[in-house]
This record gives sequence, structure tokens and C-alpha cells, in this order.
Amino acid sequence: MKIAPAGLLAIVVVIASAGHAYAGRTSCDGLTNLTLEKATVTRAEVVPAGGFKAPGGGGNAQNAARFAQLPAFCRVAATLQPSADSDIKIEVWMPAAGWNGKFEAVGNGGWAGTIGYPAMAQALARGYATTSTDTGHSTPGGSFALGHPEKLVDYAYRSEHEMTVKAKAIVDAFYGSAPTRSYFNGCSTGGRQALTEATRHPEDFDGIIAGAAANPKTHLDTWRIWMGLETLKDPETRIPKEKYSAIHQQCLPRAMRATD
Repeated sequence: MKIAPAGLLAIVVVIASAGHAYAGRTSCDGLTNLTLEKATVTRAEVVPAGGFKAPGGGGNAQNAARFAQLPAFCRVAATLQPSADSDIKIEVWMPAAGWNGKFEAVGNGGWAGTIGYPAMAQALARGYATTSTDTGHSTPGGSFALGHPEKLVDYAYRSEHEMTVKAKAIVDAFYGSAPTRSYFNGCSTGGRQALTEATRHPEDFDGIIAGAAANPKTHLDTWRIWMGLETLKDPETRIPKEKYSAIHQQCLPRAMRATD
């Protein structure tokens, strides 16, 4: 059977498109040798389908089920040091097959301090290359910022931009091409991160989802401090812990309350 030149060209295009997610410029494990400015790749490995386990065994049953459904992907971890006191951890996940050509960065909650594996899993399952950061610390609260102004800057806005720049470079190296579209998706602290990215680095993303943004941060934290001071300043007005359960029950929807 003879194929017309136009038909042959169409076949070549289809084959090239189908192979886009398979044949990267750099193998996954080869990314450990990738040179990034003020950053070091510390891990690069292929995770088999359903093989990801959250570090430390953390996570609930819903997340575990989500991880178990993930396709095979290239998992890259890196440490970023834009300042002498920075220690920003990021991860980049890239589908081993079926990449949609797009990139989705995901945000954090609260004081961050952890990488958003569940949100990354959702993005990866939809075919996105994805990334997340711990924002430069691994503590549950804000104590990391005491005496460390550079770490506060990392948490406030620098870590998201640095993560994005480095993650895109990793994606480009692995697939041999940059993402066609880049998005940021975050809620609460992630929503604030989204607004900060849109304000400071609008070139980072083509689209941004800023859900329930914890913004403006200064006003919110001032309110929290005031609320704590008002609640605790007079021992006579404090609610004893013995009443917590009763208050909790009354605050629940009627259908969820314990029966009398």
C-alpha cells in the first residue's frame, strides 16, 4: 500500500506526539547530574505504578488510596539555597507516560513545612508534571523564622518562585521540551502564595487558582495574636478543658451529635 506524502507526514506527527512523554532528553536517574543555579538535585528515581509511599508513613487512608492509583512517574527532589540561610526542599513529579504537556505547581496550608504530596498526586493523576515545596522549613509552626529573616522571606514568597523556576528546568531536561502551559493551584496559605506569585512574578504562570486566600497575612496574624491575648489574659474567663467536649458537641450539626 502506498501512502501519500501528506498521509506520511500525519503519521510522523502522531508518532512524535505519542512518544513525547516517553523519550526525554535526560533519563530520570540522569537528572541527579542536572546543574541548577544555587540548587542541588538530591534524588531522581522512577516510581512504579502504585509504588509511592508518603515519607514517614504519614497520611490518611484516602491519601493512601490515591497514591496507590498513581501511574509510574519520575520523582525528583532538590534542595534550593537562594540565600546562605535557605534550605528549601522541593519535589517534582513527572508522568513516565501520557504527559499532557502542562505543569501544575501546588500550594501549602498553614505554616507549610511539608511538601503537598496529596495535591501533587491529584495533578499527576490528571497527566500534569507537578511540584511542591516545604517553603524552606520542616517545623509545625512559625518558630523557624525567629532569628532567621531569610527563612521568613523564603516562606513569605521566595520559595514558590524558586521552586517554579527550578521545577520547569527539571521538566524541560526530562522531556526535552518546556511545558506548553503552567498553572498554580493553592488554597488558604496556598491561595496567598498564588496571589503573591501573581503580584511578584506574573511571568511564572499562565493561570492561577487562589482559593480561600489567607490574605492579607499581616492583618490575619495580628487578629490571631489579639484573639489569643483576649482569650488567655484573664484566668477567670477561661473555659475549663472539662467543658470542651460539651461545647464541641453543641457546635456539631444536630445529625452528628452524640445521643443523650
